[in-house]
Amino acid sequence: MALQLGDTAPDFTQESTEGTIHFHEWVGNDWVVLFSHPKNFTPVCTTELGEVARLKPEFDKRGVKAIGLSVDPLEEHHAWSSDIEETQGTALNFPLLADADRSVSEKYGMIHPNADSTLTVRSVFIIDPNKKVRLTLTYPASAGRNFDEILRVIDSLQLTDGEKVATPVNWRHGDDVIIVPTVSNEEAAKLFPQGWDEKKPYLRFTKLNK
Repeated sequence: MALQLGDTAPDFTQESTEGTIHFHEWVGNDWVVLFSHPKNFTPVCTTELGEVARLKPEFDKRGVKAIGLSVDPLEEHHAWSSDIEETQGTALNFPLLADADRSVSEKYGMIHPNADSTLTVRSVFIIDPNKKVRLTLTYPASAGRNFDEILRVIDSLQLTDGEKVATPVNWRHGDDVIIVPTVSNEEAAKLFPQGWDEKKPYLRFTKLNK
């Protein structure tokens, strides 16, 4: 069965470009973006890994660790890392799992036989500090991911975990949010003294200074 939202992310031990990763121990108290690549030395993957390396300061300030995965062996990862730095202008600065035995890929359902029986699809898992899966995305091999969107969702998850709000369509950090319908107007008056714009009883927008 595929991993679902709220499931505990499977633990594993696997080799990586930064040594052996004992996953739950490595996660610690941070958030994690775990993402897979169909194969080393492929053009789309090369651009994605360079982009995640470039965005490391953005992940860091959110308390997020990035970790990639490919089913190629470790020695090929090190060779590919040189290509990434040369072509993308940013050196790999996060671990890339060498899942040659496909043990992690199988646990996370990253191999879709109807797409390819041996290579991983472009999977994304956002995992919180409690090791719970909070988001899953699956892209085809031909489409590169939008990591700005992944950062946007992390912002939403981290905000809504601490406030009784949801984020509307195309929301970005600093935009108005929606007071969740389970909060009464009486409770809302205490939680959101700044007030709100009520479009409908179930659709109340407010601004958070966070």
